[in-house]
Amino acid sequence: MAEKLHVVRNQKDTVFRMLFREKKELLELYNALNDSAYNSPEDLTICTLENAIYMNFKNDISFLLDSELNLYEHQASYNPNMPLRGLFYFSDLYKRFFHDRMIYSTRLLRIPTPVYVIFYNGESRMPDTSVLKLSDAFMQGEDMACLEVRVRILNINEGHNAELMGRCRKLEEYAIFIGCVREFMKSTEPEGAIRKAMELCIEKGILAVFLSQRRAEVMNAL
Repeated sequence: MAEKLHVVRNQKDTVFRMLFREKKELLELYNALNDSAYNSPEDLTICTLENAIYMNFKNDISFLLDSELNLYEHQASYNPNMPLRGLFYFSDLYKRFFHDRMIYSTRLLRIPTPVYVIFYNGESRMPDTSVLKLSDAFMQGEDMACLEVRVRILNINEGHNAELMGRCRKLEEYAIFIGCVREFMKSTEPEGAIRKAMELCIEKGILAVFLSQRRAEVMNAL
């Protein structure tokens, strides 16, 4: 059972990144999440820390848009330490942005506002939306703390966040595909379950083009 969960989790992380790593799809996800109408993918600047393997950040997607520094991450298991991870991640990004600037100047440096969102589709019961705070982990509470990180967690399993899913069809189809994999895993070994899920989704027009063109890539990722 543990092996099956491991296989599904890795597959979901990889497919989510594959689906939304291009600017066009990522902008569509941003618009759906924020009910906005940005229409130029070139306004979005990818700044994912591809080489931050020491924190296992290779599945994160971070980008600049307007005055926001967004960090989107997919999670298949609940992790209460994500605010701390986000603190490290944003600190690294800001250091890269301002490493050659006069941070000791008397002039106030304007920095993009950090926004951290986790897309969760694990099997533990979770509400549609929840928030994790760094201060939840403080040994002495938050009264005297000078630092805070807030992480918004969105449940993207089937049946959750219907309004968001309605605004981003690709995200909804991703949830359906993962649901199919999970269902077939109950009676089939992992490779067969994933293959059956892909065939069924292609037949029903769910991520059909993506799965048809990248079938081998999805399988090889496992």
